[in-house]
Amino acid sequence: MNGKILLLSGPFGEGHKQAAQALLETCRLAKPDAEPVIVDFMEWTLPRLHGISKAVFHQGVQKFPSVYGYLFRHTRKGSTLTSLPGRLRWYGLKRIVKLLDEVDPTVVVSTFPLAAAAMSALKMAGLTDIPTVTVITDHTDHSYWVHPGTDLYVVGSEKVRRGLLESGVPDSRIEVTGIPVRPPFCSGAAGTKRTALRAKLGLSADKPVLLLMGGGYGMMHEGMIRLMTSAARTGSMQVVVVCGHNNKLRLKLEERLRNESAGGGVRLTGFVRNMEEYMGAADLVVTKPGGLTTSEAIAMQLPMVLYKPLPGQEEDNAEFLTGAQVAVRASDETELERVVTALIGRPQRLAVMRRNMERLHMERSSFRALEAILAARHCPVPRWERSAVRVGI
Repeated sequence: MNGKILLLSGPFGEGHKQAAQALLETCRLAKPDAEPVIVDFMEWTLPRLHGISKAVFHQGVQKFPSVYGYLFRHTRKGSTLTSLPGRLRWYGLKRIVKLLDEVDPTVVVSTFPLAAAAMSALKMAGLTDIPTVTVITDHTDHSYWVHPGTDLYVVGSEKVRRGLLESGVPDSRIEVTGIPVRPPFCSGAAGTKRTALRAKLGLSADKPVLLLMGGGYGMMHEGMIRLMTSAARTGSMQVVVVCGHNNKLRLKLEERLRNESAGGGVRLTGFVRNMEEYMGAADLVVTKPGGLTTSEAIAMQLPMVLYKPLPGQEEDNAEFLTGAQVAVRASDETELERVVTALIGRPQRLAVMRRNMERLHMERSSFRALEAILAARHCPVPRWERSAVRVGI
């Protein structure tokens, strides 16, 4: 059975959008007869508040991270704090019903928690019987993902599966596939490709390459910026800095390099569409531990240094990645420079981290996720089984 696959994404973090895009591209490769459609849940349901809500979220996370972390921790398994978005979701339900009528999908996939909540509400109210899949885009579980009308959870690791089981989700409704990454990342990063990729990108084959990333919105701490200028002055490595959509940051870094006469060996970029090539060319990446970015790095077998994760899911992601020994964490500027210098100078340690990444099997994650999603179209969960699951939002 082919037909349309509706992918509901959201604006709060680049990872939700990238996971949906990964599934869309994978579907076009593996199931060309199917019709994937991506819709931004917030833009569709609350078009007048879409831009404002996006700006408020990102400003709030950056300026008040401790508040976000507090809310994340105290709503992990459900509490009174989760009731507010539970009430808010009803305002968009009529719009979602209209969307389902227009698209007429055979399955709905949510990569955004509020979309998952809305689809669950529709199913529990008897307004739709379309199979509903939730793709969790971090290496952790949380109550805002867990809803009684969800037919299947696609998750990135056994750790997330165990968390869902503790929340009352039956094991039969969980598939561990890895977090979906775009098909270009699914070929892995064999060492034989690194030289060719460096030549293609205009990077030297003789010096190690360090990648600095601050996520899609370029949230880059001062310690990462100082590491950039220090590496540029010493000439010990090539540095590629990905500023994402943050053009203000890019201009700031260009000015900083000019003022310190340290531009040699540093390349500044905005949002790039060939990130798999930069990851394949690099020896090491310093990054925020977002779910999608780190999954892409694992698929490309690129060792990571995690710097100052945000409280909440990034802290959980960092714990998972360091526990799997595919990443090292640095807590301050001094430690960051020490850790990066030590790892760049120890290729054997980097090789061990790459082998650990192979054990996580994320290089085919999007294809496994798509197979699970397509299978869910044939076996939606009966209503009586849904009622046994604890409600998150």
